[in-house]
Amino acid sequence: NQYHGGKLEVVAINDLTDTKTNAHLLKWDSAYGRYSGTVEAGENSIIVDGKEIKVLSERDPGNIPWQDYGVDIVIESTGLFTDGSKAAAHRQGGAKKVIISAPAKNEDITIVLGVNEDRYDPGKHNIISNASCTTNCIAPVVKVLHQSFGISKGLMTTIHAYTNEQRLQDMFHRDLRRARAAAQSIIPTTTGAARAVTQVIPELKGRLHGLAFRVPVASVSIVDF
Repeated sequence: NQYHGGKLEVVAINDLTDTKTNAHLLKWDSAYGRYSGTVEAGENSIIVDGKEIKVLSERDPGNIPWQDYGVDIVIESTGLFTDGSKAAAHRQGGAKKVIISAPAKNEDITIVLGVNEDRYDPGKHNIISNASCTTNCIAPVVKVLHQSFGISKGLMTTIHAYTNEQRLQDMFHRDLRRARAAAQSIIPTTTGAARAVTQVIPELKGRLHGLAFRVPVASVSIVDF
């Protein structure tokens, strides 16, 4: 809340992990550094800087009673419900809006701030995708270049930190390249960021292409265009 000028308040979290583990991981984050405030675990909550945040443990989004906690907006960041029709289940529990923190399908709209937020219509856009980290990186640059000079064709390359979706040790994966040990390999792979850019800048559809290299760092990525 303190990082958003008091405009946002986190009141409830749905996570299948126990509160003790959640509190520990928030306090001692290996990738982004330790949290400077206080974090404690309650029986069914975590207490951050003295504020208690309820922790729920529902597998089905439709069973989460968001209305009991006055929740207006749900951030869907599990990675399991990126289909808008599934993410919409949060609204059954009383949430007014759902923001999917990943590329989605069947969403009402995909929005990248600084690019197309003017298209947001609160009357009809309830399931919103915030696209991917790579899309949020490249789309503002593409917008400026296209408005200033015009883009006929474009190719982007992202040098991307490895993610939980990969394997730390060689192990089964549907993508054989991502089956290789993430912390020891430079892995060429696909990215949907180029296509996602055209969702927020529709006039560039068919003009952009991209590729990715997953590299052995835990955080920080870069995009070349």
